[in-house]
Amino acid sequence: MVAAVIPAYGQESENWPRFRGPNGAGLAPRANPPTQWDDTTNVKWKTALPGPGSSSPVVWGDRVFVTCYSGYGVERPETGQKENLKRHLVCVDRATGKILWDRAVPGVPEEDASSGNLMEHGYASNTPATDGKRVYAFLSKSGVYAFDFDGKELWHTSVGTMSDGRRWGSSGGVILYKDLVIVNAAYESRTIRALKADTGEEAWQIKSDRLESTYGTPTLVEQPDGTTQMLIGVPNNLWAFDPDTGKNLWYCGTGLGGNVAPSVIVGDGLAFVFGGFPNTSSVAVKLGGSGDVTQTHLAWQGESGSYVPTPILLDGRLYWVDDNGFAVCADARTGKNIYRQRLTPQGRGKPVYASVVLAGDRLYAVSRRAGTFVLRAKPEYELIATNVIASDTSQFNATPAVVGNQLILRSDTHLYCIEARP
Repeated sequence: MVAAVIPAYGQESENWPRFRGPNGAGLAPRANPPTQWDDTTNVKWKTALPGPGSSSPVVWGDRVFVTCYSGYGVERPETGQKENLKRHLVCVDRATGKILWDRAVPGVPEEDASSGNLMEHGYASNTPATDGKRVYAFLSKSGVYAFDFDGKELWHTSVGTMSDGRRWGSSGGVILYKDLVIVNAAYESRTIRALKADTGEEAWQIKSDRLESTYGTPTLVEQPDGTTQMLIGVPNNLWAFDPDTGKNLWYCGTGLGGNVAPSVIVGDGLAFVFGGFPNTSSVAVKLGGSGDVTQTHLAWQGESGSYVPTPILLDGRLYWVDDNGFAVCADARTGKNIYRQRLTPQGRGKPVYASVVLAGDRLYAVSRRAGTFVLRAKPEYELIATNVIASDTSQFNATPAVVGNQLILRSDTHLYCIEARP
């Protein structure tokens, strides 16, 4: 018997409640969105957003939630005044695309300047999460906010206003566990924090300077004995904690130095850790143990890695499109590449930030400026389609949501519902 990723919200195909769907696996095997679209084909609706952002949309029933920012750092070269920065949580009607409500919260005096690599993704990169009753938004230095589905603020709390040496900003998404809201506030305070969902009161906190340059979203995994562990990749290590208490359970050296942005993927008794900077790689770690398991639990080091995008695990294979625009399929038992094929044109900067998601038997990979690629989820490389919304020249940094027969995409300017139209 091996540990399994927790199917946190059952198999309900109409909900995509957090970053990369239920427990961040990125899988919607029963979904069937279209494989082809453009400005006028298979776009159910298109909604202008109040500002840019790199966070992913989340969906519960007839509601879509997404975060944005405005007031500062939106336009170039004139960035505006830092004191005018606002972060937004926007609720959109999934049937029509109409904005139902928009809640804006102010930035803080300690906000980073609108310059450098921070502006590759901006001030709204943390994906919210919902339990169907409330939506929880981690808005970086503005804090963590809880709203009901009518947009009423229930509570908010600060989780820090620090920066790290690189000043690249924050990106980890919210996860929900039992009655806890868990956020990776490594950038804001070198902490991971659990807040009580009803009140926002802190339940526990993990604090360590070694969390600096940790940008990923934690992963929950159920153990064979019925207990749950929380995993997160940090520079040079994989850490495992008890999500009920925040207690460290075990750790394993990975050799992935610099910074770690992808989330940990779990399956087949292994944790798959990607990341590193300036050189990326991947490792597999056997789950379980106690204390330092580096000498006993490292299973393999892979041939390829990923700087920002998180892979998916399907039928013993790992699939991802890396930040350099290569589609990769690797054997999850060995880390050996099955294929590695360029998708995006070569150019300056990183052409891909979004993570691949599975819908049906297809992979959907969103690039920043070259469109969305649809590939067959099989060990032989097969590109089905490349879809470009030519009228939108902004960046597409966000991982899409998959619900039923729809794909929810967001760019720096718009939110789109992709659905087959008659």
